[in-house]
Parts: sequence; C-alpha cells; structure tokens
Amino acid sequence: MAMGAVLSSRSFASPFSSVKKHELKYSTSTQNNCVCSSVLGHRFHQHINRTALFPAQSHSRSTATARHQISGRVQNPALESSSDLLKISNASIKRRVLSRIECFRTSDPVVGGWLKPRRWQNSTATTSESAYVHPEYRLPIRRRADCKAEQYGITGSPFGPSEGHANTILVGDTGKISPWWQQFPRRWTIVLLCFFAFLLCNMDRVNMSIAILPMASEFSWSPATVGLIQSSFFWGYLLTQILGGIWADRFGGKVVLGFGVVWWSIATVLTPIAAKIGLPCLLITRAFMGIGEGVAMPAMNNILSKWIPVSERSRSLALVYSGMYLGSVTGLAFSPLLISRFGWPSVFYAFGSLGSIWFALWQIKAHSSPHDDPELSKAEKRHILGGNALKEPVTSIPWRLILSKAPVWALIISHFCHNWGTFILLTWMPTYYNQVLKFNLTESGLLCVLPWLTMAVFANLGGWIADTLVQRGISITNVRKIMQSIGFLGPALFLTLLSKVQTPSMAVLCMACSQGSDAFSQSGLYSNHQDIGPRYAGVLLGLSNTAGVLAGVFGTAATGYILQKGSWDSVFKVSVALYILGTLVWNVFSTGEKVLE
Repeated sequence: MAMGAVLSSRSFASPFSSVKKHELKYSTSTQNNCVCSSVLGHRFHQHINRTALFPAQSHSRSTATARHQISGRVQNPALESSSDLLKISNASIKRRVLSRIECFRTSDPVVGGWLKPRRWQNSTATTSESAYVHPEYRLPIRRRADCKAEQYGITGSPFGPSEGHANTILVGDTGKISPWWQQFPRRWTIVLLCFFAFLLCNMDRVNMSIAILPMASEFSWSPATVGLIQSSFFWGYLLTQILGGIWADRFGGKVVLGFGVVWWSIATVLTPIAAKIGLPCLLITRAFMGIGEGVAMPAMNNILSKWIPVSERSRSLALVYSGMYLGSVTGLAFSPLLISRFGWPSVFYAFGSLGSIWFALWQIKAHSSPHDDPELSKAEKRHILGGNALKEPVTSIPWRLILSKAPVWALIISHFCHNWGTFILLTWMPTYYNQVLKFNLTESGLLCVLPWLTMAVFANLGGWIADTLVQRGISITNVRKIMQSIGFLGPALFLTLLSKVQTPSMAVLCMACSQGSDAFSQSGLYSNHQDIGPRYAGVLLGLSNTAGVLAGVFGTAATGYILQKGSWDSVFKVSVALYILGTLVWNVFSTGEKVLE
C-alpha cells in the first residue's frame, strides 16, 4: 500500500510562522526512500521518476527547515539547515500506510485558512537545531494528481496548468488504498479455501445417498446392488489415505489438494454417464471419486501445518472440518430440490461443476507454504513461523521412526474408536428414527440434518476454547487431552442416556448432544498430527484416518449384524465401550509436544 504526500510551496501559518522562508523536507521512514525538499518561490513541472535531481532556489543558511517523518500521520519533525536539491531516491515506499496526506505552508490565513492544525505538541518558534515540533493536520483534499509508487521508484503524471497549484509536488500514491480483502490475512485465506473444498467434498459425497433412490428405480437395481454402489466409494477412499499424505508432504499441499478436488469433481460429473453405460462403469467412477476425496484430508493437514501457528491451530482446523458438516447439510437440502425439478443427473452436474470455480481461486490465492507466497507481509510471516525457519520438503518417509512412537499409535487407536461411534450414528440414524422413534421418512430426513448443524457449531466453539487455553499458557498436551476427553466421554454419556429416554424429543436431543460433544475431537486428536510431527502431518493423518475409515466400514457392517441378533441398546453399548477405551489410550499415551523432526 503506497503512501501519498503533497507539498505545496506557500508559506506556512503555524506557531513557528515567524520564519518567513524555510524549507520542508520529508522522508517516509528509515525503510523507505522518499526524500524531498520544497523551497518557496520555485515551481516544479517535472515528472518525478526513479532518481531525479531538481534545482532549488538558494537561500541563506539561517533559513529553518522542518523535517518530518510521514507514516499515516506527521511525526518527529526537527529543524535543520536548508538544502539546495530535491532528490527522490530509489528505495521502496513503505506499504502499510492507511491514509493520504497533504502537507503545505502558507502565511496567508485567508487564502490558506482551509488548513487548520488539530494539535500542537512541544511546539516552539525557535530556529535552533534542537527545536522539535509535532504537528497533526486535518487531511483536506482540494486537488489531486495521480501518481504511483513503484518498487524501485516513484512515477506519476506531471502537473499541468489546469491540474492544480503550480507549486505542488506529489510524492507517492494518493489515489490507491488497498481494499479490505487485500488486507485480509493470507493464512486465513488458505483456511477459508480449505473450508470450501471440504464443503464441496461432502456435497459431492452425500448427493448419491439421495439420488440413489430414483436411480435404483430407473435401472431396476436390487438392494444388494445399491449397497455395492454405496460401498464402492470407499475402495478408492481407503487407497489414497496414506498415499495422499506422502504426496502432500513431498510435493506440497496445494498441488495435492487441487488435484483431489479436480479429480473428484470430474468423477461426479461423469457419474450419470457412467450409470447409463452400465454398472461396472459406475462402480469404477465411484471408486475414482473416492481416490480424489481420499487425498483431501492429508493434503489439508499438510498445508495448514505450514500456514497456521499453534495458537490458531484448533480454530482453523475446526472451521475447515465444519465445512464437511455444512457440506452434508447443503447436499441433503438441495439434492431433493434439484432432483424434483431437473431430474437426478442434475445433482451431479451442478455439484461437480462447482469444483472448477474453487480450483480457479485456489490456483490464484493458495501457496503450499508461506515461503512460496510473494505477497505475504513480513509481519504475518514472522507471526506464522514464530522465529522458526521453514523446513525443506520431505524426500523420504521414516516409517520405522514414525511407527515406533507411542503418540502415533495413540492417534491411530483413538481415531478408530472415535469413528466407530461417529459413523454408526450418522449411517444408521435415519433407520433408528424410523424404526424406534416411529418418525416417517420425511421427518427422519429433516432430523438427520440436526446433528451435522450441531457438530458445525460445537466444532468452532471447541476450537476457540482450545486456542484460548493455549494462549493463556496451558500446555498443548493438556489442552489436547481435555478436548479429546470431552469428544469421547460426551458421546458415551449421551448414548447411555439414549437407551433410557422415553420420548422421541428427548431421544433427538440426546443424539444432537452426542454429536455436538463429539465435535470437540477436532481440537483434540484431529489437531494432534500437526503437534507431534508437523513435517509429516499429511502422512500421520493418512495413517490415523485409514484406521478411522476401517472403523466406519466394519462398524456399519457390525451394527447390521448386532441388530439381527440383539437390540439398539447393544449397538450403543459397543460404541460406549470403544469411547471409554479411546479415552484411556489417549490420556495415557498422547502428547502435544513434537516427537518427529
């Protein structure tokens, strides 16, 4: 952001106006290079360029000169002897200045009365070398000429006779102030783009659960075939969990996440075509979609481990994962509307095409690390790195070292225990509402949205609480253990109460509270990969999420078997037992300290 200052060569009405002729000499700061002197009575019509020398009218050595430093306000002026030259040097103008400034002098209070000083500090009329004044001015704008501060100099339009006072010099840029979206922190731009990527991820995933009904009717698929189609997604999803982490740690999160979104978006658009070709083609297309979505979480974890400082880690991850929850809500809400108006293929075409918009923004705004972003400010880069140097990309994965660490196994086991209960609730919830609570299918579908909304809210709440605790000096290890204990014991408590409630409304409340407390896990185990091994965050998440996906696959199948032999109480007891096991393992073996360099 460039700074602008306008110097007009009238005499100056001020507390030190007894000096009739003096020279104003301005500089932006010790970092910039804009130094100019204006002498009364000399007119400038030249174009100010990189290194330019302007002749100035000679004056006596007793003439006082006010030297000011400008960085959004006028500061630290000092009186010194006059200069015979005006020089614009070739260093860069300070960028973080938020205002335009007109500076001029006049001895005529009638003509120059439109400049009024607001405050004078330590002012004096003496002309000695030690005198200091601290004026602040209103910032009136009469006329302005366009001028631009380049990286290596100052360029602009020369003044013409009709463009304002002939004795005015423009220094810097008075016309361009960066809009708020250019001042938005770059690291949070990355977080928001990851949020929308995960929003699209779950929108494209859940649309099949709605579209499968008219598709099964049109193609005469049996329930077994429908189950095969639904499970084909996980064939590819499991395949790229660890591979996605390896690729992200080696090639950067930007490349891998961008590849994933493009891949699964193309597979989504091709789904209607594949279904009309035949069942094998559809199964392959769904597996390809799983390949694309499988790299999303490891790649996201890799890029955020480089961009987000530890004091903001929990809330950033919570926001990104809430994109998944809101994506499910959006997909479940809009899919029926699109199907009823335009037919089932429209869901895949509409949702899949959104990926191209996201990818275009991702290519423009995203970078794999702060080191790769040329527009990142030095202040934000210092805040992100916290004094630590960026590490080189991973060239090889130390598998033996990784698998020898107890905190890594705590992540893997806890992720399995967590996803067992989570996948069961989210997969079997409509059946529970319909068979046990006697809700119709429409009511069951609407109530299925409630847990996703609850998780989105509580995930961000938990992230804010966790980061606040870290900022107040509580160790990262204790914060991760507290948040994950809530994420385990909360669902265990509410699932235990669920088997004892008598009314549907209380049952729905228990389910919502169970999923809400489960969302605190985003600030527990889901944040811990970056704590214990930031260089291998993608691989670590790939390892633990593989266990989590297997828990979802086995848990969903086991629930069907349990319901054939037993009741819903037995289903909930298994989940509660795994939640308690996960709590014990996590609190004994997990840590928030770095164990992998």
